[in-house]
Amino acid sequence: MSALLRQFRPAIVAVVALTVLCGIVYPMLVTGVAQLGWGGRADGDLVERDGVVVGAALIGQPFVSPQYFHPRPSAAGDGYDGAASSGSNLGPSNEEYLAEVTTRVETYRQANGLAADAVVPVDAVTASASGLDPHISVRNARLQAARVADARELSVDVVLELVDAHVTDRPLAVLGDPGVNVLRLNLALDATEG
Repeated sequence: MSALLRQFRPAIVAVVALTVLCGIVYPMLVTGVAQLGWGGRADGDLVERDGVVVGAALIGQPFVSPQYFHPRPSAAGDGYDGAASSGSNLGPSNEEYLAEVTTRVETYRQANGLAADAVVPVDAVTASASGLDPHISVRNARLQAARVADARELSVDVVLELVDAHVTDRPLAVLGDPGVNVLRLNLALDATEG
């Protein structure tokens, strides 16, 4: 029995020590550093309007009305479900996926009054890997501007100025492309009319 205890004791000590280190100390350290360096973003970059939280700038939300800019499609659950964040896992050779993208292309062209042969930005018809991407490409936003301006009875130039004012730089100045945060842009549109 004592030989068995001699073998179990180091294993139990290792499990307890690693649990405390990896399950308590490390998460608290990372959370503390994140709060010190990036407090608002670490809390989810919550966006408020009139003192009420209306969303998080880091998570996409569904906007479907013509007077709003539309985000990327979402494959997360029933759409923009943070508890089911994921892509569709369907590849570019999957017939179901190709049919869905073709339908999205036609819907996008119709919604935005584009010609039948107009090139549609990829981010307008494909979901991101998380299904929760809060940004769209600058080109996508500019193509939607006429629809939004018409629905809000605003000048296209006013809407394009708002788009340009909400372009965000590339992450770390080298990754990806500049984008437009859909939630922040739509809130700016609401403020323009208000």
